[in-house]
Formats: sequence, structure tokens, C-alpha cells
Amino acid sequence: MRLPPAGTIEIAPSILSADFGKLADEIAEVTAAGVKIVHLDVMDAHFVPNLTIGPPVIASLRRHSDLVFDSHLMISEPDRYVEAFAKAGVDNITFHIEVVDDPEAMVSRIRDLGCTVGVTLNPQTPVEAIEKVAPLCDMVLVMTVHPGFGGQQFMPDAARKIADVRRIVGPNVRIEVDGGIDPDTTPIVVAYGADTLVAGNAIFGRPDRAAAIDAIRRAIE
Repeated sequence: MRLPPAGTIEIAPSILSADFGKLADEIAEVTAAGVKIVHLDVMDAHFVPNLTIGPPVIASLRRHSDLVFDSHLMISEPDRYVEAFAKAGVDNITFHIEVVDDPEAMVSRIRDLGCTVGVTLNPQTPVEAIEKVAPLCDMVLVMTVHPGFGGQQFMPDAARKIADVRRIVGPNVRIEVDGGIDPDTTPIVVAYGADTLVAGNAIFGRPDRAAAIDAIRRAIE
């Protein structure tokens, strides 16, 4: 699967807030609600203070889903592992600008592996850090919380960077936003130019996943 063309608003449920004991069922539930992308939070307990899933789990999930697998690598050495994630079946690989010395080379390597590519900046990272590489990517991910744990409070100052990123990349690159996204914050980030909305607790923290996704959609109608 490939990322949808830039410009369409897409909701990407984050499995960080899902029940890890039944991930395939959780993904099937949001698939039935009409999403096209699922966000896979990969953490190494080094770059961020948490540990989640790796290629074996993703390969298992791939057998149960045709959604776009959007892998967010919150890891210190993404260059060591991108091939393994590509082989596991991810469609999009997003790396953090804070840990890559040659981001342009990383973009080329990920494309050579057959995946689309995104670059991520943390709340404290200035937009200037991605100014050169961002237009080369398919997606830019703007973090509106500090990465590592779900359920954190939305950071308005970080969200304002979305508008600066949109000016840099133009209309043909997706801008993803992750952190505190719910029906209240969705209109804010969409107004700044985001078109890919990562929501974890706002979806998987609700008993009715379809209703939760619909509430986010209605927030931008």
C-alpha cells in the first residue's frame, strides 16, 4: 500500500494506545471504520523512555491487514533497522531528524527499500532542522507531545510549527501531527496545514472506536 496523495485528510489510529493483547482485532476494528492508515509506534527505550514493538510483531500484523503501515521509528539508530522494518511489511518509514547525520542519504535509502519516507521533528526541534530534507520526503511528522508515551497533553506552541512546515514543503507533501489529537485539537492542526492526524487515546481509549473516529472527522467538517 502507498500513502494517499497529499491534501486528503486522513486519520491514522496509533496502536500505542491499543490493547497489545489483541492488536490484529484492534486494527480490524478501525479498518471497519474506514481508515486507510495505521500508525505503528516503534520505541527503543533509548531515544525515548519506552519500549514497544519491532519487525517480528509488524510482520505478524501485516498478515492480517491491508492498511498503510505508517511506522514511526523513535529509535537512536534508524539506519541499522530500516531494512528490517521494510522487510516486515511497513509502507512508510518516518525517522527523527535529531538522530540522523545525513538525512538526505536516509531518504534515498528508505526509497530504495520500496517505502515512502517521512522525517519527524520533536517539540523542541526548530523547523529549520528539516528545511532541506523535508521537500524530499513524502511526509513530515510534527510532534505535539514529547515522544514516548500516549495520553499526553497537546502542546499548542509545537503545533504552530505545522504552518511553517507547510510553507516549506508546499501542497504535495503530507504533514502528519502526533500528540494529543482529539476532536478539540483537530480543527487547530488542520487549520495550520496538517492532513494526517495520528490519534491514539482518542480512539483506542474509547469503547466505540468507530464513533471516536467519526467524532474526529466531524470536527473538521
